[in-house]
Amino acid sequence: MAEFLFMLTKDDATVSDCLDVYDQVRDTDLRWVGFKDIGVPTETLRELARRIRADGRKVVLEIVSTDTAAELASVRAGVDLGVDLLMGGTQPDAALPLMKDTPIRYFPFPGQILGHPSVLKGTIESIAESARELKSRPGVAGLDLLAYRWDGDVPALISAVVRASLGPIVVAGSIVTSDQIRIVTDRGAWGFTIGGAVFDRLLVPGGSLRDQVAWALAEASAAQVGHNS
Repeated sequence: MAEFLFMLTKDDATVSDCLDVYDQVRDTDLRWVGFKDIGVPTETLRELARRIRADGRKVVLEIVSTDTAAELASVRAGVDLGVDLLMGGTQPDAALPLMKDTPIRYFPFPGQILGHPSVLKGTIESIAESARELKSRPGVAGLDLLAYRWDGDVPALISAVVRASLGPIVVAGSIVTSDQIRIVTDRGAWGFTIGGAVFDRLLVPGGSLRDQVAWALAEASAAQVGHNS
């Protein structure tokens, strides 16, 4: 099953009430819960990470800054918080030494990343080549692909990146439908993130935050059943 990584984020920042939101979904089958180091104080993130770990889940931090100094500050924050998975970023040569001798799994962005909220630019061929080059580096465990923030044939892009990288791919950003989750699963991605769509109640109109998360978990499971049939 493609892993659902629930991001406590909206507009590429951690939501201000992230602790309360997490408490609303603690009784679900979530396995991965993440945030960004933008939007709330470090001490709030530290408490959030503590609660996630206490529930036996994995802690995810996604980097969204394309400024080198800010990106490396995010990496240091991830190391300090002891996250399990550090996603995003475009400066692997500078980031990897900061994670040396830690168990953190590092999934940088392939392709050209622009703006905030971030979008992906480039051709399928150039993004796949970027994926291949990144994944060949020692210390790069997987990739963070902004497939649905790219203007083109998204299923073909996911397939090309999965083939090129020979490693786990997380499809991050702008997933709001069952069809998108099915495509992510069928094309071989390891996981996908949803954040803003939960807070905008786009997955289950009129439903609670917990309903949104439960829907995404159920759709991930259903997509895997369909993939195997």
